[in-house]
Amino acid sequence: MPSLHDPIRIGAIDAKNRVFMAPLTRGRATRAHVPTPIMAEYYTQRASAGLIISEATGISQEGLGWPYAPGIWSDEQVEAWKPIVKAVHAAGGKIVCQLWHMGRIVHPDFLGGQKPVSSSATTAPDAAHTYDGKKPYEEARALPIAEIPRLLADYDRAARNAIAAGFDGVQIHAANGYLIDQFLRDGANFREDRYGGSIENRVRLLTEVTQTVADAIGKERTGVRLSPNGAIQGVDDSNPDALFSAAAAALSRIGIAFLEMREPGPEGTFGTANHPPVAPKVKQAFDGPLILNSDYDGASGQAALNAGQADAIAFGRTFIANPDLPARIAEGVPLAKDNAKTWYSQGPEGYIDYPARDEAKAA
Repeated sequence: MPSLHDPIRIGAIDAKNRVFMAPLTRGRATRAHVPTPIMAEYYTQRASAGLIISEATGISQEGLGWPYAPGIWSDEQVEAWKPIVKAVHAAGGKIVCQLWHMGRIVHPDFLGGQKPVSSSATTAPDAAHTYDGKKPYEEARALPIAEIPRLLADYDRAARNAIAAGFDGVQIHAANGYLIDQFLRDGANFREDRYGGSIENRVRLLTEVTQTVADAIGKERTGVRLSPNGAIQGVDDSNPDALFSAAAAALSRIGIAFLEMREPGPEGTFGTANHPPVAPKVKQAFDGPLILNSDYDGASGQAALNAGQADAIAFGRTFIANPDLPARIAEGVPLAKDNAKTWYSQGPEGYIDYPARDEAKAA
């Protein structure tokens, strides 16, 4: 069986190892959602990952409702991403851009008071992060069929912009209760048209977005993220086995480069108390490389590869405080702990000041 430290080809991307960096929202862009120079240092520090999946990056203002998160819909944003991607490549890394539409998770404060869009006229639970603090979510409007071509055009533009910025590819964010997930799962999708009801209908937007992106930049540079098990931001499904097996089969037919799945469970286990993990069924349905994410360390990640459950492992929070994570896993050294208070703060603290292991030893 392959090691976490063996190379792997992901579509058009040759990854030097199977320790991937999962997407991590960090809030270091400007209020206008333009990437900043400090982001180049952050990503370059982590260029030893086999593949970096960027933080979630908005495809449009309509789809982006997180303070200081980056976008990739404007020329200014593309130009600001270029030196970041160039720095990662200069350090020997590979990086793809995660394309994000948050759907009903966007607060109207980001939209000039207009309602966000979703599969149905629903309201997310809890509260939104805004520039004025946390505020209750507000009801979304159901996205009309007539507006779906506009949405697909936004994904097309964002994917082309990512390649223009130098990214090695993109990952479509279809997980974690955001827009595409709001269409996928019957806990949020109450439509009665061809985008709702049956599993085939609920998978339709995912396949249309994915095909649009694959046509724009090549299926060999297109990946997708799913989160099949458990409620996330109020989004859940009554039959995740059938739904996500169908979604994986549809993505396999398109021929995308990779599928990444986040499937967390209670206390670091996988699946839920009432349902075993969906990943094995997805692995059967998807022909390409499968990357698993959530709650892994080096030992459990290698065990997943040994068991044939995954082809690579994406590590999230552990990459925050361990910029040289692949080396630390290879050497079996203890991992540094991150400071949750600085996850979304602006500035260098808790962002670029975590030392590599050799620097820490020297200090």
